[in-house]
Amino acid sequence: MTGYLIVLGVALSTTLVLTPLVRRLAVAIGAVVAPDARRVHDRPTPTLGGLAMYLGFLAGVGTATLVPQFDPVFEASSEALGIVVGATVIVLVGAIDDIREVSAPAKMAGQVLAASALSLFGVTMLFFKVPFGETLVLSPDLAPLVTVLWVLGMANAVNFIDGLDGLAAGTVAIAAGAFALYSDRLFEQGLLGLDNNSIAPLLAVLALGMCLGFLPFNVHPARIFMGDGGAMLLGLLMACSTLLVGGKTYEDTNGSTFFFYAPLLIPFVIMGVPVFDTAFAVVRRASRRASPATADKEHLHHRLMRLGHGQRRSVFILWAWTAILSGFVLYPVYTDEGTALVPAGIAALAVALFTVLHPEARRSRRGRAVTAGADASGSSGRYT
Repeated sequence: MTGYLIVLGVALSTTLVLTPLVRRLAVAIGAVVAPDARRVHDRPTPTLGGLAMYLGFLAGVGTATLVPQFDPVFEASSEALGIVVGATVIVLVGAIDDIREVSAPAKMAGQVLAASALSLFGVTMLFFKVPFGETLVLSPDLAPLVTVLWVLGMANAVNFIDGLDGLAAGTVAIAAGAFALYSDRLFEQGLLGLDNNSIAPLLAVLALGMCLGFLPFNVHPARIFMGDGGAMLLGLLMACSTLLVGGKTYEDTNGSTFFFYAPLLIPFVIMGVPVFDTAFAVVRRASRRASPATADKEHLHHRLMRLGHGQRRSVFILWAWTAILSGFVLYPVYTDEGTALVPAGIAALAVALFTVLHPEARRSRRGRAVTAGADASGSSGRYT
């Protein structure tokens, strides 16, 4: 773990030191997000925090090239170079959108370009394991398409959930930490057929360090936002990490260790909060015949706040759900027991009860009921 801890420390400290400088830059060039009807913050806040995270990422990668432990990662393939290129493209696209809003199709074109660069350098999905079924080998013409879709899904999932102070950074930190532990455990057991030249765990550690370095400035009340550049960068790193484990694994193993016979299910569980929020947003907007890129205030965090939870508690609840889902993955891997349903179910019930039954949530519901009753009474009086 020594090499990973070194990289973690460099990514964390670089992001931590550079974020205040990037904040000053954002203020100087006018990259400031003003409050509006769609956002929940109540004061102008600088953005472009993704730039500090990107520099932390580069510092971490540069450090890893100097650690002998990671020599096979950089010598065996061009994946590392492809990830740096893809990360650079997606950060530039996001930063431009943070400074001067671009159209949704243009932003998606930039995401596709970043994902295509990954595919060109070998960061691609080769195998797709059907749960409890066969392993599908993707053809050379289909693999790049699946890879692009995977990156688009992850990048937009993180971007969609970035609506409250600290929510995206904390969620990805928990998910990245869990995936790093998951990968390390499977490496130790020799179950994934991955040699020491896999960059997947390193990417998860980098994402964790970037998030931890950024969080002190992003928790409520946030002093800076990560912006689309930061959110899409985190999504791309998580997409690459999960893709390089699940999408390049052919070996079959027993279900107690090999999570539900399908490693590609891992990111959908660990990243369950943003993935569910994104899927629900797409369905919701499609049912209204609106573009998936149409902004609204119906995301999970908006709904929690309408229940009466403030920003801090809403973020904590969604962090807790991410931790529970991560535990659901890690428990069978570390215990060699086939199910984590009981402990995960108990923890999920506790969070659900806290979410719904917290005193402020109850007071909020009672207040709405009283208001609705008063409105009904007033309306009745006017018509008599």
